[in-house]
Amino acid sequence: MIEPKAPHLSNMEMWEKWKEEQNLDAKKALIEQYLPLVDYVTNRMAIGLPKNVSKDDLASNGVMGLIDAIDKFDYKRGLQFETYASWRIRGAIIDGLRQGDWVPRSVREKAKRIEEAYQHLEQQYLRSVSDAEISSYLQVSEKEFTVMLQEIAVTTVCSLEDPIREEESETRLSLLVDEKAKNPDHKVHEFYLKESLVKGIEKLTEKERIVVSLFYYEELSLSEIAEVMSLSPSRISQLHSKAILRLRGALSKQKDQLMQNS
Repeated sequence: MIEPKAPHLSNMEMWEKWKEEQNLDAKKALIEQYLPLVDYVTNRMAIGLPKNVSKDDLASNGVMGLIDAIDKFDYKRGLQFETYASWRIRGAIIDGLRQGDWVPRSVREKAKRIEEAYQHLEQQYLRSVSDAEISSYLQVSEKEFTVMLQEIAVTTVCSLEDPIREEESETRLSLLVDEKAKNPDHKVHEFYLKESLVKGIEKLTEKERIVVSLFYYEELSLSEIAEVMSLSPSRISQLHSKAILRLRGALSKQKDQLMQNS
């Protein structure tokens, strides 16, 4: 028999009742309290996705992520649940998108080509490379490069949650955030990976850095960023795509180096 939930429980009391007593009413109350997080993450991720992707499907996967977060969260550590849950919700939505195979292989291949181009040229020149240099390397016109960016814009929604390689489950984000205890070797790897990310951000153009900052730190939508920067939403989408591809290239290169040195 489910124990009735006491009225007007505080947040901490709900966590205690769920985690210590397995009170299902307390769990239900936590789900209801944090359900707006699912709407928030879903609305942000829906921007730029193809029209055939149902927002209801995204939300359904997001709810599963929220429940998983509530099950696994350790409230005694004093961490911010909203931050932890947002990543879990986002991860569950991305898993759902991957299972739906929503991005054609040809588009993924274009994204990979551009990512590798940024990785190669920026390692060679040790600076941020221009659209003209990337276009020349890819042997396409700058107009064709712009079209490629528009086509792959939806793939950058997943950003650091994408697998490093298609056959691997390890994500770029998992290289930077590890909730488990880390051994000394992992600490060293983590340090160099974070350093690589910082260097990658430094190589972004000023506009790309602003977009990354406003999107990931200030949590503005791409349309809101367009208003702030007085640019079109499509231009903001291009800047975001280029920034993410540069960062992916930087992290992939660092990962390869660490594996070779292991």
